[in-house]
Amino acid sequence: MPNPEATSMTSSPPPFAGGPPVCRPDPDAGHRWIFGFPGGLTAEVHTRGARLHGLWVPDRYGTPADVVLAPRDPARTATDARYFGATVGRYANRIAQGRFSLDGKPYRLTTQENGHCLHGGTDGFDTRLWEAESVHTPEWTGVLLHLRSPDGDQGFPGNLDVTVGMLIGRDDELAFTYAAVTDAPTLVNLTNHAYFNLEGEGAGDILGHELAVDATHYTPVDGDLIPQGDHRPVTGTAFDLRRPVRLAEALNRPGVTGGYDHNFVLNPHSGGTPRRAAVLHAPATGRRMEVLTTEPGLQVYTAGQFDGTVVGKSGTPYRAGAGIALETQHFPDSPNRPGDPSPVLRPGEEYRSRTVLRFRTRD
Repeated sequence: MPNPEATSMTSSPPPFAGGPPVCRPDPDAGHRWIFGFPGGLTAEVHTRGARLHGLWVPDRYGTPADVVLAPRDPARTATDARYFGATVGRYANRIAQGRFSLDGKPYRLTTQENGHCLHGGTDGFDTRLWEAESVHTPEWTGVLLHLRSPDGDQGFPGNLDVTVGMLIGRDDELAFTYAAVTDAPTLVNLTNHAYFNLEGEGAGDILGHELAVDATHYTPVDGDLIPQGDHRPVTGTAFDLRRPVRLAEALNRPGVTGGYDHNFVLNPHSGGTPRRAAVLHAPATGRRMEVLTTEPGLQVYTAGQFDGTVVGKSGTPYRAGAGIALETQHFPDSPNRPGDPSPVLRPGEEYRSRTVLRFRTRD
């Protein structure tokens, strides 16, 4: 059941009157950046992990609530909440056995989950203290975060320089921009790992939300969530989310044991303009989040493994289905799957990716 006290605790954004982003030091978070436009979205970003810690979004009545899950104790992001809201890399998702070959040379990465490399390894980008600078124009406000990943970092080759932007627009959009360059051939696949609950992060579960995903195929996986075989059509399966479906219904479909933690192959597009990947809607509040991206895939994770160990900002333990992650990215284990879009970045090239979260309300 929703926690009324928790909901009220998350309804008001931190004190912020608009203007350029505000920076506050914090021993656990690195620095906390607060930014937004009056009457619209307000975000809190932490430099440790380049992490989206909070996002206050108005409902159909104009009342804001924080829709991003995060632990009450920021120190927990070093343990069982390490991916909450974080920028993950060098390679988001899994690389089987932590092994790949590039230009005929084998590489071995640090591994954790069942002997596989997950989200960049044991000491991925989510653990790092990023440098940050503010951006403020009449139409956009936010932060640019910078990180140097040295050659051999977690086993990946090449020195990699990464810039991640988190910017709010006046039209209630939150844009994630990613750029990277390297001095040697390497792999790059970056995303943000925020969990969303459009009723408010302390308001219960997401079973009443409706989700649609613009994908005709998905990636089947084995028991370790490693891709297994070819991408398959969603038609006639539990993974057909092309029309909006209530998550309580979707999660009861045969074949969705434990919830979704799967890659969806997004409908093709041309050019560098983000196209729609998914729409998440909470009828209880009217909040609607449209996900647009330049990436080829979307990992949908409905947090079926949450067990209440992590206590949220509002004091509510996060249990199964407390939020949903919609991670725009390249496909899992694609370095070992030649038919998938390549995540290889070479010297002289620039990795670029853009994902936009567009917020609206519906009656």
